[in-house]
Amino acid sequence: MNPNVPHSARIYDYWLGGKDNFAVDRAVGEAMIQAIPGMRYMAGENRKFVHRAARDLVEKEGIRQFLDVGTGIPTSPNLHEIAQRIAPETRVVYVDNDPIVLVHARALMLSHPSGRSEYISADIRDPRSILDDAILTETLDLTKPVGLTLIAILMLLADEDDPWSKVAALRDAMPSGSCLAITHPTADFNPDEVQQAVNAATGAGMTLVARSREAVARLFGDWEMLDPGLVPVSAWRPDTEVADPQAAYYWSGVARKP
Repeated sequence: MNPNVPHSARIYDYWLGGKDNFAVDRAVGEAMIQAIPGMRYMAGENRKFVHRAARDLVEKEGIRQFLDVGTGIPTSPNLHEIAQRIAPETRVVYVDNDPIVLVHARALMLSHPSGRSEYISADIRDPRSILDDAILTETLDLTKPVGLTLIAILMLLADEDDPWSKVAALRDAMPSGSCLAITHPTADFNPDEVQQAVNAATGAGMTLVARSREAVARLFGDWEMLDPGLVPVSAWRPDTEVADPQAAYYWSGVARKP
């Protein structure tokens, strides 16, 4: 862990009003807010999507176990809290590669006694490091449907890293009936602001890639998109009417494995 190098999880923590971040994270976070004044709103919309997706996957799809890759610093309610309110027996494995996330996850992500909540340190750039981890194999039953969530994480992989193959490796390990939830930033709604934000991140040594709707759709492979399809993050099954769905520059969707 280098406090002089910004990390996406700590920047997100800053946007959401957390305190688990360093000066370099706040500097990059502020530079991105200067580029996109609605950045904090967008981070909040991502969290709301997680809550709605977790709720619907448990209630409507019968999912009782989740694999959340790119967890970030815990922000209550967490995915397992949403899921276990409905089905206390739900099991969740969180994955991230920031030591700060590790410390907070183990302290704060406490499961309902009937279920289980675990955390592993691994990187999506190496899907096998996730899938072969002993904690994952002890916690999840990969013969039964899994809710795989990739929330605002794939933007950290350059095209040269081939995020499509990394996600495909995770998809292939999931059994029939599993569901994949993704949010991904895009320049489709406001190219100028997003490009300025990308410049701020890359200027600080980070990888940040905004992708088109077509590029995000490819991440779901041949899985069946659930209604309402691939839509702006605020427009995926909103609890209340959204005045401007494109005010949050993210595509989002959930798909089911045949």
